[in-house]
Amino acid sequence: MSHRTLLPIDKNWQFKQFGQDDDAYLPVCQFPTNIHLDLLHHKLIPDPLMGKNENDVQWVGETAWAYRTRFASPELKDPQKAVLVFGGLDTFATVSLNGRVILESDNMFVRQRVDVTKVLTESRDNELLISFDAAYLRGWRQVDTQPDHKWGCWNGDNSRLAVRKSQYHWGWDWGPELLTCGPWRPIHLEIASSLITDLSAGVAVEDSLKSAEVTVDATVEGLASSILFSISLGGRVVASETALVTDCRAVAVFKVQVPELWYPARYGSQPLYTIKAILRDGNHVFDTAVRRIGLRKVELVQQPLENQPGTSFFFRVNNIPIFCGGSNWIPADNFVPLISKERYYDWIKLVADGNQAMLRIWGGGIYEEEHLYDACDELGILVWQDFMFACGNYPADPNFLASVEREARENVKRLRHHPSIVIWAGNNEDYTYAETETLGYNHNDPDPDNWLASDFPARYIYEKILPDVCKELMPGTYYHPGSPWGGENSLSPLVGDLHQWNVWHGSQEKYQDFDKLAGRFVSEFGMEAFPSIKTIDAYLLQGRGDLERFAQSSTVDFHNKAAGHERRLALYLAENIRYSPESLERYVYCTQLVQAECLASAYRLWKREWKGPGREYCGGALVWQMNDCWPGTSWSICDYYLRPKFAYFTVKREMAPMTIGLKRRETTHASDRHTRVHTETEVKVEAWGSNLGLDDLTADCLVKAWDVETGKEVLARTLSAKHLFSANSSTEIASLNLTAALKSAGHPGRTVVAAYLYREDRQIARCVDWPEPLKYLHFQRPKQLKATLSDDCRTIRLSAEVPIKGLAVECDDDGVKFDDNLIDIVPSEEVSIGVSGFTSETRFSTQCLNQ
Repeated sequence: MSHRTLLPIDKNWQFKQFGQDDDAYLPVCQFPTNIHLDLLHHKLIPDPLMGKNENDVQWVGETAWAYRTRFASPELKDPQKAVLVFGGLDTFATVSLNGRVILESDNMFVRQRVDVTKVLTESRDNELLISFDAAYLRGWRQVDTQPDHKWGCWNGDNSRLAVRKSQYHWGWDWGPELLTCGPWRPIHLEIASSLITDLSAGVAVEDSLKSAEVTVDATVEGLASSILFSISLGGRVVASETALVTDCRAVAVFKVQVPELWYPARYGSQPLYTIKAILRDGNHVFDTAVRRIGLRKVELVQQPLENQPGTSFFFRVNNIPIFCGGSNWIPADNFVPLISKERYYDWIKLVADGNQAMLRIWGGGIYEEEHLYDACDELGILVWQDFMFACGNYPADPNFLASVEREARENVKRLRHHPSIVIWAGNNEDYTYAETETLGYNHNDPDPDNWLASDFPARYIYEKILPDVCKELMPGTYYHPGSPWGGENSLSPLVGDLHQWNVWHGSQEKYQDFDKLAGRFVSEFGMEAFPSIKTIDAYLLQGRGDLERFAQSSTVDFHNKAAGHERRLALYLAENIRYSPESLERYVYCTQLVQAECLASAYRLWKREWKGPGREYCGGALVWQMNDCWPGTSWSICDYYLRPKFAYFTVKREMAPMTIGLKRRETTHASDRHTRVHTETEVKVEAWGSNLGLDDLTADCLVKAWDVETGKEVLARTLSAKHLFSANSSTEIASLNLTAALKSAGHPGRTVVAAYLYREDRQIARCVDWPEPLKYLHFQRPKQLKATLSDDCRTIRLSAEVPIKGLAVECDDDGVKFDDNLIDIVPSEEVSIGVSGFTSETRFSTQCLNQ
């Protein structure tokens, strides 16, 4: 008897097209892997991310493939067993060991364990063979066997609904159609006579936060008699206990006094306790399992509100209400094996550095790699986790339901120890699809059997299978049937969460009116923008010299998968700014500026509705989307190569601990109700402050205004002195009658207003508000625009003699990072932005809307 041993099966792998002779086998490029990576490595396909090569590799997804390797048998001593563990097989896989079929798998999201003790050879190496059928064709065969089901979806095609595989592999409105297959997660041989198959920790923090109860639970295989449990922090054991194994299970309960609590970023630190389980019999150790956990108290608060109908929807962590400004996450690559631990960390560091509080793992991708959740745990990012269903009417036949339940159980078990995960949601937009396509389900019908017989049978998954799994395995974490979901109506702005797509999609409202489009929690909204010019040059086949290097080329259009993107981009550009697509660099700038303005407007206006206890009218806003899976044009705020778009910085500014917001409103008054001539127009600017900190603060609010054309200052006054901004809420400051304040000094239609908050002569917040639409303004070209690098190369100082809209600082060197960008500049002030990676030799450039 000995300690459990894990032997990686990651060497000598080969692949070929299924059915070819054995001499067709070629070595894989890495392991884990998938078929596109291996074909690309051997130059058997062109790079599908380049040009329009995606079209030329579609045959790969309709072809069966085979992978094989050989490995030596380990020495086994009774009662040891040898188990092959497959971390993930994508997707229809038949596995043979030494010519004997040992596994048939049809779900990409489940781990497979197969006892191969009696199949291993003694005298020669073992041959492991995995054949992968074409998921696309298998999916259609499944569709054909269920003609009575009302198949239908948004994005991709109906075949994806029948297959438990990443749905974005069928293509989405932000990514390519690349139907991969292969061993996408590690494979190893496990040698053990007794082992821990699951280790979990239930955490209950008292309301007072002064103590916590940690229930550690281990499931065991084999004959070991006891487990030594311990909980430690920073290498110091807090408590330990030995528990007997009874019916393959052992449990210990620890009481932690004065616990070091895990907090979201900016609200506290992120200490991670280690729970350890040592499986033993007497002095003999069979296995050891370790998990990192956080002690925290999390609630989703849905309660009546003051003065408004509906209920709140916000998260409270350790008794602190959190406004969850953040973003949505899609897989960071079409080929997940390419995403390293370091790349995951770099992505989550961008989220954290951008002042974001929450990341939603979207339901059409994957249950993510541990590296992502580990980074969220360490950096204090709250995670909204969807189950993997998106935008369609899924079937609910017995085999499908059984596969889904297993998938749910395995992934909830795998992820439940992460303190960052605060909610599970059943799907992405499937209820909205059912409502839009009038599938006719009755929300008030409580009978699950009726759900299965309806035109929307997947309701059984979202309201029976998944909540039951979550209640059993992760009872302290809230389960939400879908996103969006508000009970009787998934688009309700008064209950649950909302996907607000009436900017860009839908009725295509003006983004300046986001305050009219609020919800209790807006879990999706967005605006498209082109990626960095460097990213475009990277996917053009001839780079900067490519004839397709212009904004409306077929290749550039090909890298934007959103239906009608030409019209929608043009609409929001044309409504707001003067632009031309003739210079690609300028067009990239213009799309990114409009995206930045749009998202800043949303965060600013929705955060205004976070008004304190009983008035949490909007509890969060998650932009669609944080990232990209390939180099394309999309709603992302950072592109495939982790290059932030300008919107990343405006979101970062709006989610700062203290901000000031401005909203300009114009009203026309007539002298009597019939006249069209005797009217007066009045412009008011509303000001408010949003304090996301935990302490009240007092600040002076100053406003200044300048003529856009001359740069002349036309107004300077204290709007409010010693104004109290209550902790963790937005506070109204005042409404400035700009028309009256200017008198004859200027006209509101050409006056830019800046508002500042000062505390003890230190500026703590700033906002610049412009007459809109910006296209009507007669911007002046600055004669004294200065962008000066400090002597220590850590700061760039910006100033100008006339108001500047959207001053961007750009550098060709990807090693250069900016702390901020796309700055509005007004006369008589200097704005500094931090930089890193600069030297005195670094060259940078600027552009702005004035140019």
